[in-house]
Amino acid sequence: MTSTDLSRSLKTHRQRKELTLDQLARLSGVSRAMISRIERGEATPTTSVLGKLASALDLSISQVVGGETRTGPIMVPADRQPSFHEPGTGFERRSLSPLYRGRGVDLALNILPAGSRTGPFPSHRPGVEEHLYVQSGTVRIHAGNDTWDLRAGDYLFYPADCDHVFENTGDTEAVFLVVIDSTQIR
Repeated sequence: MTSTDLSRSLKTHRQRKELTLDQLARLSGVSRAMISRIERGEATPTTSVLGKLASALDLSISQVVGGETRTGPIMVPADRQPSFHEPGTGFERRSLSPLYRGRGVDLALNILPAGSRTGPFPSHRPGVEEHLYVQSGTVRIHAGNDTWDLRAGDYLFYPADCDHVFENTGDTEAVFLVVIDSTQIR
């Protein structure tokens, strides 16, 4: 996804919710000026800022980034999978699952360069859970007051109603899948 696509998507979602920049700023804790810069394509948000904006709009990051929303069988070619790249850390998040309306499952592929760390993803609403599988590399997950060290092949399930951070503690790129499950709250 280009910054122009993200800009357009964020503004569209904000306007659909009939929120002013000031209202979204209050709900998200992100400054009005930063939201305006993102919507104009002048700034790329960090994962933490994108998470706060998505949460304030009652959406997932994948929904803000974009993706298929129709029902029925859907094949999404690699070049049409919406992705978000955070320039400061090199973190990349690619939305793999189509965004079915009324469904509460989101599958994301995450790539984190060696030695880097994401900003905090804001807590999801109570009842949202995450399933994380490490495909390659090593990942330290900080969720609330808990910390886990995982390596290739390891799996972790955790309630996601707390801030969480992903950290690559190894010397090679880490690739991990996250399933965000909000079906309990739908």
